[in-house]
Amino acid sequence: MTTAPAWVQDAVFYQIFPDRFARSEKMNGKFQFEDWDSAPTPHSFKGGDLYGVAEKLDYLKDLGVNALYLNPIFASASNHRYHTFDYYAVDELLGGNKAFEYLLEKAHSMGIRLVLDGVFNHASRGFWQFHHVLENGASSPYKDWFYFDQERLNGHKHWGAYPTPHEQKLLQNEDSLTAIGYRGWWNLPALPKFNVNTPAVREFLFGVAEHWVRLGIDGWRLDVPTEIDDDSFWQEFRSRVRAVNPDAYIVGEIWHEAQRWLQGDQYDAVMNYEVTKPCLAFFGKKLDLGILHQQGNYNGIHHSIDAHEFANRIDHNLGLYKRDIIFSQLNLLDSHDTPRYLSCVHGDKSALKMAMFFLFTYPGAPCIYYGNEVGVDGAHDPDCRKSFPWDESKWDKDLHAYVKSLTALRHKYETLRHGDYKRMYSANEVMAYGRIHNGEEIVMAINVADEERTVPLPIGKKAKALFGNPVINGEQVTIPARSGVVIK
Repeated sequence: MTTAPAWVQDAVFYQIFPDRFARSEKMNGKFQFEDWDSAPTPHSFKGGDLYGVAEKLDYLKDLGVNALYLNPIFASASNHRYHTFDYYAVDELLGGNKAFEYLLEKAHSMGIRLVLDGVFNHASRGFWQFHHVLENGASSPYKDWFYFDQERLNGHKHWGAYPTPHEQKLLQNEDSLTAIGYRGWWNLPALPKFNVNTPAVREFLFGVAEHWVRLGIDGWRLDVPTEIDDDSFWQEFRSRVRAVNPDAYIVGEIWHEAQRWLQGDQYDAVMNYEVTKPCLAFFGKKLDLGILHQQGNYNGIHHSIDAHEFANRIDHNLGLYKRDIIFSQLNLLDSHDTPRYLSCVHGDKSALKMAMFFLFTYPGAPCIYYGNEVGVDGAHDPDCRKSFPWDESKWDKDLHAYVKSLTALRHKYETLRHGDYKRMYSANEVMAYGRIHNGEEIVMAINVADEERTVPLPIGKKAKALFGNPVINGEQVTIPARSGVVIK
């Protein structure tokens, strides 16, 4: 089987929600947007664009970022752009195709990779082929591109693309296929679901994937890919994408164990929420369950866990997949789909720092959600999609410096990117683990207690601190409260 691209385990990713990251003067006056600093809403447009991202690449490079994951950028009538209107056109509000080409060229010239969000399970009400059926019914050549109700196709009932109050009630109790005349993802009228059993649909979607890889993107993050419950679809997707670029990264949005899709013939990795969840429960001394449970996938988190349980969960996760997949996972603490980590832990910066520390010293590619490095918080969508505060007086400068020191540490030591993982200690509120590569061993220890802890670690007589402020006395190591240390 084809293995994951080698570059991924050396990557530090940064996830950007394009409408909220940065505005460019190049777009000045073309459109009217809401105030940048006003609270986000489900339908608000702040005016971030791809020229703005390009202009902030120096900031990202300085932070230690060398790979970007962008939420959808294609033409769409939503601020998040998961309602795709045209898969071959970058949204004009983002600067259009020219802005994309400018960003891609500049990013690559700086050694920064670019991964796009692929929404291939569903389109939008404005998608041409879908609209064609609404206009022409059973006469449309595109009628098998989606799932349609025969009565509507034959004109016996009107389409419910913009549901009446009566149709909204029907949608609560029955399939959208009968309620409004077509199947929407999660019964949402705005998101008609593709029928990937139709050869023309498969060819269209594979063509889209190939097109943007040919233009130079470095991979795809796949939105809700398990909703296309067809291994052969994803096997061909991988084959077609890899034929264009053998180094293209394919990462799926899957919130749970994903062995079915990680056999080497579909995805390279998933967004590793199975690590996110224990990172919330261990480093977060006091969890805000009200905010946390706004994300349904976090409903299993009810309390903090101790070091032993955290280490067990990490070991379980490491045992799920082959080595090259473990080292290619997209490891994250939060995203556009979750409350921000900081808000989940009652604003505890020490919890965020320790969780970041773990992510940057653990196998796989760490991913920073834009703004986390300066202390941006926020409850669930839309609050987790705030505009980036470019006024530096609003930054947590200490947190920013801490994240920079973590990226520098990871880039400096190959062992932290390529080394095998070894559990070493998990008790008394301390978790310790090693990374081993080419004869070099680096040891990490994290103390989540409110006071310092001294633990035995087999570190040898010449051990020295690489990060943090441990006190080393032979093989006894004292770790300051609520912090992580690195020893070699």
